[in-house]
Amino acid sequence: MQARNPEDLHRLFATALNAGDLDALTSLYASDAALVAQPGQAATGKAAIREALAGFLAMKPVITLSTRGIVKTADLALLYSSWVLRGTGPDGRAVEMTGRGTEVARRHADGTWRLVLDNPYAVD
Repeated sequence: MQARNPEDLHRLFATALNAGDLDALTSLYASDAALVAQPGQAATGKAAIREALAGFLAMKPVITLSTRGIVKTADLALLYSSWVLRGTGPDGRAVEMTGRGTEVARRHADGTWRLVLDNPYAVD
């Protein structure tokens, strides 16, 4: 699962999350990336990001993720998103989360784009 354009990242993220595919999700991040897993808490590096994403996958989530805008230069892109995530909490109750995110992606030497900074809680 590789993004050939920054425009691919949100679609690939939603596809992987909805499929419960932790490897595919993790592959969308650069090795030096940071993910705001919860407001005020960043997971830095692929191992920490993988652990944070595994926590989301435990909810058996379904996400609807929309790209609101992209600003792009040669090798960097700033993406704006809105999302709704529905899943099941540890207590068995339905969970619904919503947010607006901001992500920074970088084109790598192999031509693929990966997330470098991912803050799904950027806008209250």
